[in-house]
Amino acid sequence: MQRVIFAVPLYDDNPIQRTPVLTWALIGMCVGAYLWQLGQNEDAVAYGYGLVPARLFGAQLPPGIGAAPPWLTIFTSMFLHSGLMHLGGNMLFLWIFGNNVEDLLGPARCLLLYFGSGVAAAVTQILPDPTSEIPMVGASGAIAGVLGAYLVIYPRANVQVFVWIIIFFRIVAVPAWLMLGFWFGMQLLSAVASAANEPGVAFWAHAGGFVTGCILILLLRPRRVGLLQPQKSPFFATVPPGSLTGRRTFHSGSVPPVGRRRDW
Repeated sequence: MQRVIFAVPLYDDNPIQRTPVLTWALIGMCVGAYLWQLGQNEDAVAYGYGLVPARLFGAQLPPGIGAAPPWLTIFTSMFLHSGLMHLGGNMLFLWIFGNNVEDLLGPARCLLLYFGSGVAAAVTQILPDPTSEIPMVGASGAIAGVLGAYLVIYPRANVQVFVWIIIFFRIVAVPAWLMLGFWFGMQLLSAVASAANEPGVAFWAHAGGFVTGCILILLLRPRRVGLLQPQKSPFFATVPPGSLTGRRTFHSGSVPPVGRRRDW
């Protein structure tokens, strides 16, 4: 039986009416921060500018670690990433879904949704273990809020996904409700199954950011824009990958090793 080897979303079928300045700016800032990280001590960046829950409640870093104020790390952590794949995956999802949310809300309200979701994601991850000394880095919590907002408005939009099945390549139109609903379900199940003090992916942050985005879009959307926008193209239609070229719209003591870090 053939099995899927590789699948990656490419773009959606929602056109945009204005240049997504904020989306590009956020992507540029995350990429710039990553390039800056490459020239820094990895441990010092993760513990000095990543979100360490214990620091918010008074824990101190060892001397010699330059650090942002604890409250500020809630925001600085959103621009840091643990590796190129972490950065690339986050920025891809931000571009695919963020430009439509920005187009709908405008830059100011979209930024409020983005940071509001990021803060809620951080709080959701911290609550199970506020004494944790594992740093959290990544934009995933804020981007999860963008995904939640997109799902509420455009559940019947199609996302074109590049699928590699053994030696066959296709671009498949997958409905947003299926892709994003499955993603959220996986985050929630993984969060329940993982220990709060366990290093790795911050699943609770993803789930918290997603739910917050669903709520904030109801409060921030223009009243002229209805929920559950209609379908624009057939579900599960497939095209050969060549068509891609023709389509694009818009603790005290020593610092622990950086591998003990949560990515969100």
